Amino acid sequence: MRMDSLRLSARLLKLKQEKQAVLLAHYYQEASIQDAADFVGDSLELARAAKGTDAKIIVFAGVHFMAEGAKILNPSKKVLLPDLRAGCSLSDSCPPDRFANFKTNHPDHFVVSYINCSAAIKAQSDVICTSSNAVRIVERVPKDRPILFAPDKNLGAWVEKQTGRKMTLWPGSCIVHETFSERKLVQLKVENPGALVIAHPECEEEILRHADFIGSTAALLRFTKESHSQAFIVVTEAGILHAMQCASPNKVFIPSPPNQACACNDCPFMKLNTLEKVVRCLEEESPEILLEESLRSRAEAPLIRMLEWS
Repeated sequence: MRMDSLRLSARLLKLKQEKQAVLLAHYYQEASIQDAADFVGDSLELARAAKGTDAKIIVFAGVHFMAEGAKILNPSKKVLLPDLRAGCSLSDSCPPDRFANFKTNHPDHFVVSYINCSAAIKAQSDVICTSSNAVRIVERVPKDRPILFAPDKNLGAWVEKQTGRKMTLWPGSCIVHETFSERKLVQLKVENPGALVIAHPECEEEILRHADFIGSTAALLRFTKESHSQAFIVVTEAGILHAMQCASPNKVFIPSPPNQACACNDCPFMKLNTLEKVVRCLEEESPEILLEESLRSRAEAPLIRMLEWS
């Protein structure tokens, strides 16, 4: 860790103690933030951590919908997001007004929404899911109810295959998980014949069919720790490689490349957060996530149902 990071981490620790604050971070955050966090996890793990914390202030190093989720579950706590511009392409692909019209055209459908959506979409849902529990959640939906799944079409298609339940899918997707190159992935497999391919279910079907294991970020991390394989080609946002390398320092982790000659397997929104911004937002207790109470309470019910069904 660089000297600046050490200095910022020390300042952050002092601030957390003074303000009774907790730092929650997603696996896709930069390494210095993960190292300084009180808890690092995927969306399901972070939702549970947010619900269970007794801290007065939650600093959420992630993207906007994640911080919103923490506020939904903790209306009396102050929830901070280091950079308000840290949005989500998948969440943005599902505008609330268009989704409301979509629901109107499917009035008998049970609405399962992926947690990567806005509070306004959660408020229109019957239950929320994450990539960790999507199969389990869909299997809990009454068999006599047709299902509307939003907003990720790739995750929805994968869940359909796992459960055998045909669903009506909202046509949304993640810019990171749709950028991976099948040609380059196949080339990597040829160059690394002993490596296992592990992929997130937000990836397209042409990528998933090459995978030896498919799962959420937490599931991918757990698989690499438990597997006897010594090398993995990782097809998801590259931030997870830090946690994988920390957990298994003697194993090799190869990030799957995107189509373009760029760092497109880094989420540009996740990477807006920096350790300096984390410290500054706790110093200033801003930017703060605020939700109108009627929206918050409507969005809370499907989130609580997810936690109960999980």
